[in-house]
Amino acid sequence: MFIKRIEYEKEKIINQNIYPFNIPCLQKLQTIELSKPVTFLIGENGSGKSTLIEAIALKLGLNGEGGTNNFNFCTKNTISNLSQYLKIVKHTKLPQTKFFLRAESFYKFATKLDEIEEESGDIIGYYGGKSLHEQSHGESFLSVIKNRFGANGLYILDEPEAALSPTRQMSLLLLMNELIKQGSQFIIVTHSPILLSFKDAQILDLDNGFSTKKYEETDIYQLYKLFINDKERILKELFHENNHTSI
Repeated sequence: MFIKRIEYEKEKIINQNIYPFNIPCLQKLQTIELSKPVTFLIGENGSGKSTLIEAIALKLGLNGEGGTNNFNFCTKNTISNLSQYLKIVKHTKLPQTKFFLRAESFYKFATKLDEIEEESGDIIGYYGGKSLHEQSHGESFLSVIKNRFGANGLYILDEPEAALSPTRQMSLLLLMNELIKQGSQFIIVTHSPILLSFKDAQILDLDNGFSTKKYEETDIYQLYKLFINDKERILKELFHENNHTSI
């Protein structure tokens, strides 16, 4: 473990009623205690998960659109200043490598790799020897993990399931398991019940004040289970409600 705590220095903020300080999860945030090698951040759309994990990555010196701390590019400046008000409390051990991988800006990241390759010709080899644009979204995403994630690393992932089929998500679980055995740490934002099932992970629910949840207690698990077990009733109620609303 490289990070043991993330502190939100709320007292330094002049106006908490403006973005990003007014997003829901930050209203209840004080300290995030990281107790496991894998920490999941969950919550509904708009809760502030991606904004928070982006700020954590920036505070660790990583590029806001993805990559290692050696990447420095910005296709559009949408980065918030939240990272200025976070404090990362670290253990004495330092990671050998750090990486921020986010599905939302992965296309931009892959394009930047190609640009660097054209200029210097010495980077694609570190990512499997093939342009990420010449692979499917899921294949290229996993290629980055297989080739750039290693032992004793710190990895920040933002909704990786957006790039991965259910089968590929299971492949990611296997890769994570091997990296954890080799001393790595993960912080992951996800909506995936597959990824969330990773054994002995810490699950923090941003919709409920960063409370710790067991897998079966999460809304993600319960909703998927309800839908799969009673699909016909759920769809009947859903479409009936929509038809009634449209009338």
